[in-house]
Amino acid sequence: MSTIGIVVLAVALAATAAAAWWQRTRNGAVRAVPDDDEEAGMAGSAAFERLGVRPADADLTVVQFSTAFCGPCRATKARLAQLQTTRPGLAVVQVDAESHLDEVRELDVRRTPTLFYLDRSGALVGRSSGAPRPDELTALVDAHAGVSG
Repeated sequence: MSTIGIVVLAVALAATAAAAWWQRTRNGAVRAVPDDDEEAGMAGSAAFERLGVRPADADLTVVQFSTAFCGPCRATKARLAQLQTTRPGLAVVQVDAESHLDEVRELDVRRTPTLFYLDRSGALVGRSSGAPRPDELTALVDAHAGVSG
């Protein structure tokens, strides 16, 4: 192999490693919406209304977009159901992404599971793509919905 070939291979491997690291650090991370980003906070409110989401009914409403054959979606759904048993202020809305393509496009859902976290006013307080990290999910839910005694 020539020197140029070795350099190209090394660059390709480094780029692949960097991309894999970046993807791993973002996978499932809950991204908060800044308080001063009103447009992002209200983005998709019409889509949520069409899905029957009623954030005023709970302290925190989690909207999970899933697909039928998504393993991480099932695990996330089970984790949310577990959290609901001890957090009365938590509501969860399950959405089949394949049956709601207009909302998927409007909300920029690129993978499943994708979760949206809405406060009582309907403001978007966070979003995650991929199975959320259990500790981050619990912390976000506890911050908004609390734990029953």
